[in-house]
Amino acid sequence: MNRVFTGLKQISTGVATMITLSAGRVMALSVQEGAEAARGDGMPTELLGDSGVFTRLTNTVLYAVGIVSVVMLIYGGLRYVLSGGDNKKVTDAKNTILYAIIGLIIAILAYAIVNFVINAIAGTNLTEMSNN
Repeated sequence: MNRVFTGLKQISTGVATMITLSAGRVMALSVQEGAEAARGDGMPTELLGDSGVFTRLTNTVLYAVGIVSVVMLIYGGLRYVLSGGDNKKVTDAKNTILYAIIGLIIAILAYAIVNFVINAIAGTNLTEMSNN
């Protein structure tokens, strides 16, 4: 009797799995069509390339880091000017300026690395597409 119930349980699990997978595929196709319809004008359609999502994202992050770095440089300069000759305040102001410059250099290097990787991946994808 247990074998019969175990067999029925396995068969019903298999049938339920097939129904779920079929329904999931139909839903995925309808969602994909809806996502394409919901895309706004001027939105990037690809992840890589000059107007891709990753390129826009890295450019935006670099601009934000650049703005923060310039603000911190100005803040460090003001701290240096307003230190009044106090050695601790002068050292803190110099450290602020130094860390702002180091942060900007790291951001530029990270931007270069990310662009190199994106271009390498995009170049690979383009050569694969042209070979097919």
